[in-house]
Amino acid sequence: MGKGKGRKGRASGGKGATSLLADNRQARHQYEILETLEVGVELLGTEVKSVRAGKANLRDGFCLIRRGEMQLHNVHISPHSHASAYFNHEPLRVRKLLAHRREIEKLRVALEQKGLTLVPLNLHLKGSWIKMTVGLGRGRKLHDKRQEERRRQDAKEVRSALKRL
Repeated sequence: MGKGKGRKGRASGGKGATSLLADNRQARHQYEILETLEVGVELLGTEVKSVRAGKANLRDGFCLIRRGEMQLHNVHISPHSHASAYFNHEPLRVRKLLAHRREIEKLRVALEQKGLTLVPLNLHLKGSWIKMTVGLGRGRKLHDKRQEERRRQDAKEVRSALKRL
């Protein structure tokens, strides 16, 4: 890993430095991720403060494409603790995702295939911007999840055995 580009913690300056704010670890278990895309998120001021404080939950989130726009649904961003109820945001509101028209159209075509969905994978800082990584995924069946877990366990055992040698 390069300087200041770790998976957790604050980024150490630089334009390309990233820092993880929220992660949807369940998504890679539930879905086979075929393709990822980094998009911007249209947030309100109190949402930005809550996300930077780590108060976002991506677990049940999903994305839809409506009228040529990508929308984020069912992602909970807690209300900001130091703002009044009048100025605060709705925790589960639909948020617009920002991507180029060509990228959205490419995803829309892929979504029309049977069984594919767009899921949020993580929220991160890129410089001073809050970005989201969305993944185009195919839902896994129970036996697929078990098979993937076995494969990971076998790989872990092989790495462990190689370290001992």
